[in-house]
Amino acid sequence: MLLDADTLELAPRAPEVLRALEGDPRYKPELPAAQIELLTPPVANAQEATRHLCEARRDLAAAAASLGLLVAGAGAHPFAPPLGRLSNGVRYDAAQEEYGIVAAAQLVFGLHVHVAVGGADATIAVHDALRAHLPELAALAAAAPFYGGRDTGLASVRPEISGLLPRQGVPPALGSMEAFAAELAWGAAAGVRDPRRWWWELRPHPVYGTLEIRVCDAQPDAHSAGALAGVVHALVAHLAGRHAAGELGPPVPGWRIAENRWSACRHGLGGRMADPRTGASTATAERVGKLLDGLRDAARQVSCEGALEDARAILAAGGEAARQREVGAERGARGLTAWLAERFVPVAAPAR
Repeated sequence: MLLDADTLELAPRAPEVLRALEGDPRYKPELPAAQIELLTPPVANAQEATRHLCEARRDLAAAAASLGLLVAGAGAHPFAPPLGRLSNGVRYDAAQEEYGIVAAAQLVFGLHVHVAVGGADATIAVHDALRAHLPELAALAAAAPFYGGRDTGLASVRPEISGLLPRQGVPPALGSMEAFAAELAWGAAAGVRDPRRWWWELRPHPVYGTLEIRVCDAQPDAHSAGALAGVVHALVAHLAGRHAAGELGPPVPGWRIAENRWSACRHGLGGRMADPRTGASTATAERVGKLLDGLRDAARQVSCEGALEDARAILAAGGEAARQREVGAERGARGLTAWLAERFVPVAAPAR
């Protein structure tokens, strides 16, 4: 999010920043005019992705500073008004025409992780299985407790704002590549011709051929983003291995996942979740801890051991949302926003 350096309010000046970056392909506009999307190239593991992200953040912050702006990361701005200015362009103009005031409310910021699974059938199988783990990822990544200048009581308000748009939240199980193609065809016939408007929190990307995990909030610091990317990478590798071994069960009903997803939104790591198959309730922190424990072998396989340890540190600290809530209670929403901006430019990570 772009911020005015004096007021810390959202600054709808993305076109100026992009001009200052002289067409650098690491940066793109997004629907809100106060948002810049950072892209990292395809790499082998989360450690490499984090390195690229750190460099991109430093260069973006320098370009923004030359224009009197700061940059910050979180799921939502802590005190911005609920409606904001949107970017110009054919794609964004069409969104504003279709969704009206709901489009102007989309002042939210996410972390998207793409993983190349390798093979259409495996991608669909992993997609259908990973749906059940979206709540744990969301709880670990929750980073938006403040909105409109007040503590919302939520660990992340982002999914509630995003949910004003269609095709959000937990995706349906797809079953097969043929079924996915049929759904895309139905969407095109129904008017959803651009598959990029399938805004589920998880989707097979029809252009890149990756599995795109979209459930995580944007993170204030790059190393937390890298930790989450590593967990996602290891989880995909783990599920792909189980698929190859014939060990994946049938997909979990979406409404059960949505129940746990609400707990992640409301309580973050401090709540409880139900086993999506048995209904047995456990503390979310315990459930996330077991998930991380089960990913050790996969993390070694994809060289994400360090990211997994960083994720354990996030879990042990109670999560980003709890940390922001403490700072907000002490410094107020504006003080919290300044603190987020201070964390945007990365410092050196511990040697591993």
